[in-house]
Amino acid sequence: MNTDFSAIPTRYWSRLDDGRVQCDVCPRRCRLHEGQRGLCFVRGRDRNGIELYTYGRSSGFCVDPIEKKPLNHFLPGSAVLSFGTAGCNLACKFCQNWDMSKSREMDTLADSASPRELASAARELGCASVAFTYNDPTVFMEYAIDVAQACHEVGVKTVAVTAGYMCPEPREEFYRWIDAANVDLKAFTERFYRQVCGSELAPVLETLEYLKRRTSVWFEITTLLIPGENDSDAELDAMTRWIAGHLGGDVPLHFSAFHPDWKMTDRPPTPPATLQRARDIAMRNGLRYVYTGNVHDRKGGSTWCPGCGALLIERDWYELGRWGLTPDGHCAGCGLEVPGVFAAQPGTWGSRRLPVRMHRH
Repeated sequence: MNTDFSAIPTRYWSRLDDGRVQCDVCPRRCRLHEGQRGLCFVRGRDRNGIELYTYGRSSGFCVDPIEKKPLNHFLPGSAVLSFGTAGCNLACKFCQNWDMSKSREMDTLADSASPRELASAARELGCASVAFTYNDPTVFMEYAIDVAQACHEVGVKTVAVTAGYMCPEPREEFYRWIDAANVDLKAFTERFYRQVCGSELAPVLETLEYLKRRTSVWFEITTLLIPGENDSDAELDAMTRWIAGHLGGDVPLHFSAFHPDWKMTDRPPTPPATLQRARDIAMRNGLRYVYTGNVHDRKGGSTWCPGCGALLIERDWYELGRWGLTPDGHCAGCGLEVPGVFAAQPGTWGSRRLPVRMHRH
């Protein structure tokens, strides 16, 4: 396990006939000459290989409610220690964390922690899990894997918040150490992925199918609805039919409200009615756990039993109210088993946000 806060060599790359070296972590497959960085800016060529330049470095640590990731069926009410690094392998024009994900200034990585320090801090702070978030863990997978291994040694679970844009071989190694994930399904057209995110849809769908069929990772899906871009009835219908048909009706889906940011300040915020319309379409197509996010919507944020209609987990923003689950995760009313990872009792972290300092460079 690496404990340095520095550049480290990586494994997923190949040498090309023209002398360049290709990074093989994500489908972008950046082909680099000596000294060049990939689009993510945190992986680059150094002599005859690819190095990761942000190992052990972070843009900050914070204890959040797990519902903020968002994960509604993974240890509800528990605290999660969240952190990210810098850089991203997508180029989303609407990025809400662009100050970190688009950063080319390593000065933003003012905090640092070794994997063992992070795992110990999570335990001491009473966190049930550690989340790789703010920017995509795909680009710092080596650091994330080492943190995950250290967390598992002390009984702390791990969460990946990701766009799912990853090649098969590194994806298999990465998810071997992940307990839960929230995958951003940004839209359901190749046009949107190409023009708005600078990437492709197909590899993301492959990641979702991989998680469902080949792993025991608990995962949920989030789609940020942008007015006029990915919120048509036809696209929502096609997307939710695909989810129901390929992943099943029990995968929780979160429709999140867009707020103008980064390079898409010309779009209006998402009206709450759009989120409700999307939720209705998804449930009509057989998805049983569909949520609204980034808006105040008690009904759309709460978990309801698809069997008897009972309120199972009441949520008001990130505060939990009524709890209608038995200790083994069934509806207390009709006995239906609710999919997810549940403790015998809900967590009590609430909506608090607690910034944490580790080290200052």
